[in-house]
Amino acid sequence: MLLIYLAALQAVIIWGASPVATKIAVEEIDPVTVALLRTLIGGLGALVLALVLRLPLPKTAEKRRLLAVSAVCGFIVFPLLFSVGVRQTSANHASIILAALPVFTAGFACAWDRQWPRRVWWYGVLVTMLGEALLIFGRGAADAGSAATLSGDLLVLVGSLFASLGYVAGARLQQAGYPASSVTFWGAGVSGLFLLPLVPLLIPDLSVLQVSSRAWSGLLYQALAVTIVGYILWY
Repeated sequence: MLLIYLAALQAVIIWGASPVATKIAVEEIDPVTVALLRTLIGGLGALVLALVLRLPLPKTAEKRRLLAVSAVCGFIVFPLLFSVGVRQTSANHASIILAALPVFTAGFACAWDRQWPRRVWWYGVLVTMLGEALLIFGRGAADAGSAATLSGDLLVLVGSLFASLGYVAGARLQQAGYPASSVTFWGAGVSGLFLLPLVPLLIPDLSVLQVSSRAWSGLLYQALAVTIVGYILWY
């Protein structure tokens, strides 16, 4: 049990730096390009690992559907909404909104299992949502000079909902006996293959190669640490 909590803690720490890394990347790179390259780099690397390790693909239609939901929500929709949202808001706002992921994930898990959460959980949700509402709508003089915007906050919030749904689908697949490494590597790999044909359309020139090493470090952190290591630890 202790190992489980330590793995989850490490995943949270890795993901906790995600808004800052994304903010660093989108300062010089278009956010759509950041989202595309994040999944493409991490996904193709994961695909190679899946093939080298001979990880099996899901054999049943139900497991393939779970993998598809996990991949689309976690590796395509979330990175896109999150990157665009972080470009329009502050890393601090994105971090605090992202902190509500456990609430969203637990809500989707209960709905998936058709279970009604305990009363104490709803008290926790109320406190969390009041904090989120205060963050998003309670803009006073302290926010006058910040880079945060309502549209950016909402994009990060909606992206977090998709991420939570992807987590639940991946966790259900893992609980059904499918290895956590396979959930991560094949989910990211399939997403990378899906986005590969879009590269010439979304990155029409090579200007992205001319950005600073600082921007590349933020992008590579997202592609490798967040997309690969974080997901394996979480599942």
